[in-house]
Amino acid sequence: MKSSGIGGQAVLEGIMMKYKSEYSIAVRKPNGEITVSRGKCKSISEKSVFFRLPIIRGVVAFVESLMLGMKSLTYSADFYEEEETENRFPKEEKKNNNKENIETICTVVLAIVLAIGIFMVLPFFLSQLLHSVVDSQTALAAIEGVIRIFLFISYISVISLMKDIKRVFMYHGAEHKSINCIENGLELTVDNVRKQSKHHRRCGTSFLLIVMFISIVCFMFIYFENIWLRIGARILLVPVIAGISYEFIHVAGNTENKVLMILSVPGMLLQRLTTKEPDDQMIEVAIASIEEIFDWKDYQRRLRILKERMEERARKKAAGVPKKSRAEIKEELRARERENKLRATEYMRQLKEMEEKEAELERIAEEARKRKEARKAIPLQTDYKDDNLAGLDHYFDRDVKKDAAAKEANGTKKENEVKIINFSDYSKRK
Repeated sequence: MKSSGIGGQAVLEGIMMKYKSEYSIAVRKPNGEITVSRGKCKSISEKSVFFRLPIIRGVVAFVESLMLGMKSLTYSADFYEEEETENRFPKEEKKNNNKENIETICTVVLAIVLAIGIFMVLPFFLSQLLHSVVDSQTALAAIEGVIRIFLFISYISVISLMKDIKRVFMYHGAEHKSINCIENGLELTVDNVRKQSKHHRRCGTSFLLIVMFISIVCFMFIYFENIWLRIGARILLVPVIAGISYEFIHVAGNTENKVLMILSVPGMLLQRLTTKEPDDQMIEVAIASIEEIFDWKDYQRRLRILKERMEERARKKAAGVPKKSRAEIKEELRARERENKLRATEYMRQLKEMEEKEAELERIAEEARKRKEARKAIPLQTDYKDDNLAGLDHYFDRDVKKDAAAKEANGTKKENEVKIINFSDYSKRK
């Protein structure tokens, strides 16, 4: 299954979907209407190659997803806070936006501090209680990791019992189902989405569990005699562990490798707690969020082409068609490159000819314009005097005299003919 590259997050009565540098938030308002908001979130990795390096890009993606997630949660919560404010205090003015932003930042910082304290520092101190019983530091690091995983799973199990969180987990399931529907090549409809699995290998829940496992491995090999250095190392290595976990999730979500699929099983099992079966209205919200930023029809068209190529390769393999060697593939690539260069050269030649023709046409048009302006600059000789025309009178007199002489000659000729005719008649009668 080829990854579509789209990810998301469940929010309060809605879903946020992100694709490349765009994101959309679809929320079902208290009146039942679905409102969709669209925005851009340019990553810092677009500005420098350094932030696109392995491990580093994972840290960047983790921080940016956390910020976008909190922003989306705040946006979705505003719809219900406004309704409660209007119902309880109709005349109360809205809070200042700057104050809300400060409160949001404080909430994010507090959440991060509590997460590090509960899931990183607390397991360390609990494991140190067994220091008198367990001498091996490697065993203590393993026990610390087990305690960390236990606390994490217990935390999720407790909050899943809350009504609001349960609905968020249902939207989480709708998010996974809609993405699975697209990546399985099905049309994005409510009926097709309902049939899909609510688990996905690129889920954030799996990411957090991978972080727990990788932290166990890292802390097994990192040891300081000073207890404060050990605590500081656990805090400072959080970004590194997050970067490694991101690389694992990125590879596991884009391959069908059996080993990676087996390693993804614990995360898929943990999603049983963080995803619930959604209703049709939640699926509609997920579809609205996806269609706002993602052309799933074009993705499925490319998916079909890739599938046809893979099937063609499988048929050739079954028919015993020998597989091309690396040298043959390189030669084909060189031939295609030469052909592309020839096409590019021909295209540039034609483009140059067109430019020359356009320049010639512009030159001709410029000359025609100059000639037209030159003709307009010559004054017309319309102020003729009678003296200038007097010299032409003899031409007109000569033509008149010629016409008169011609008429007189014709009249004389006709009279002579009449006389002849009359004389002959007279001779006959006599």
